Amino acid sequence: MHPKMSHTPHELAADFPDKVDLIHDLKMSNGEFRHLSERYHEVNRAVHRAETNVEPCSQEHEEALRRERMQLKDRISAILNQAEDV
Repeated sequence: MHPKMSHTPHELAADFPDKVDLIHDLKMSNGEFRHLSERYHEVNRAVHRAETNVEPCSQEHEEALRRERMQLKDRISAILNQAEDV
């Protein structure tokens, strides 16, 4: 079992500091991006609560949350990159 981390959760603005304005613009104009960013926020918070034992869960569930967070982040990154190329 891996040790629990106590770091603060990463927000999209921290993950993509050079794209803060674009993130805001896409949240306002792109329904898919808004949904993905909201889900990322929810999953990210759930991972943080699991890591800090605020809401303990099974290792399998925590790993599933981490996988979902990575998939969401990958999709968000792809949309950000595509929007920059336009």
